[in-house]
Order: sequence, then structure tokens, then C-alpha cells
Amino acid sequence: MQRHIAIIEDEAAIRNNYMDALNRYGYRVSGYADRASAMDAFRRHLPELVIIDVGLGDEVEGGFELCRELRALSRTIPIIFLTARDSDLDVISGLRLGADDYLSKEISMNHIIARVVALLRRVEALSSGAEESELLRGELRLRPARMEAAWQSEVVPLTVTEYWLIHSLARYPGHVRSREQLMDDANVFVDAQTITSHIKRIRRKFQAIDADFAQMETVYGAGYRWLPV
Repeated sequence: MQRHIAIIEDEAAIRNNYMDALNRYGYRVSGYADRASAMDAFRRHLPELVIIDVGLGDEVEGGFELCRELRALSRTIPIIFLTARDSDLDVISGLRLGADDYLSKEISMNHIIARVVALLRRVEALSSGAEESELLRGELRLRPARMEAAWQSEVVPLTVTEYWLIHSLARYPGHVRSREQLMDDANVFVDAQTITSHIKRIRRKFQAIDADFAQMETVYGAGYRWLPV
């Protein structure tokens, strides 16, 4: 059965490009130009994953409002922000509203598809309730099938990208992972500054649970490492 994906993007050419690409990968895709038409459709029938642009026509932050409304309808539907706006403030705002990932329009369609596949795989794992292997590193518990991380038994609200960055580091405690290695493991190609921003956000999320969190170390000029227990 085809998975149903919705794209909300006010620029028709961009919207159609994404729709065509996702159709070629075998997904059924619905496109909407504005928040009102999307929500009207979602109230009748929810798709299985939603991709949202932040700026929608005259609504500079219409995507954020749509995310808020969509989360009121469903707490579990995967939501990806795909936008040219990638400031830390925008990313944090989107994730606080319940988005699962926040991607730049500059990344390739292959990497967007990888995110879509990963999020849909997480939905399948959550719905199946299947047994899964865990990776334990002291207070850290990673559940790969669900792409879930917990610290001191409390779930850390990571995006898909952030989860795979942590997974890459925790698999090799004590070993320095370069930015290039982290990008390969997270299946995303971005500049060094963006990786740095991801790491900062990850640290803040762990520190919100444990103010003394210090397991993730920056090795200047080389990369990052997860400190062994």
C-alpha cells in the first residue's frame, strides 16, 4: 500500500518538484499552497507524514502555526520542516512545536527521502511493538528501531538527524568522530557550522534533563566524541 505524504509549500514550482520526486519513489503525495487548505484536508483525513515550509504566502510563520494545529489533531504524525530559513531560533521554534526534523532546502532529494524513510520506519516500529535491541552507554539508552534516546530514563526529544548523530558517537565511546563521519552516519551533507549547531542543540536537550550532562566532548579541529563511562 502506498504511503500518503502531504507537502505544504506556497511556491507551485517547488511544490511540484517535491511532489514529482516523491511520486517517483512510490509515495502518494498531496500538495497544498496554504495553511487553510491543508488543515481543511487534514480534518477530513490525515496523511502519514507531512512536509511543511515555514513561510506560507503572506503568513511569514504560517508553517509554525500549521504545525501547532496539526499536533492538536495528532501527536504522532511525522512532521518535517523543509525551508530556506535555518537559523537556530527557527529550528528551535519548529522543534518546540513538535516537528520531528528541520531540513534545509539546499540538501539533496536523496537526503530528504532518507529522512522520510527513517520517520516512516519509526512509525512502523512504534505501531508494531516489536522487540528491538538497545544500545546502553551508562545513563544513555538508545533504541534504534524507534530512533529513541533516553538519558537517566527520561526520553530526550531528538530529531531524526540528532538521533543518528548521538548514535554515531555512542557506538564508539572514546573515539573522535569527524564531522564528515557524523554526516555519513546521519545521512546528511551540510556544512561544518550546521553540524556544530546540531551538537549545541543536542547538548541543550540533554542538559534540560541533567544540568551536569558532559558526556559529549568537542575535540577542537578534529570532531566530537562520546566519553566512555
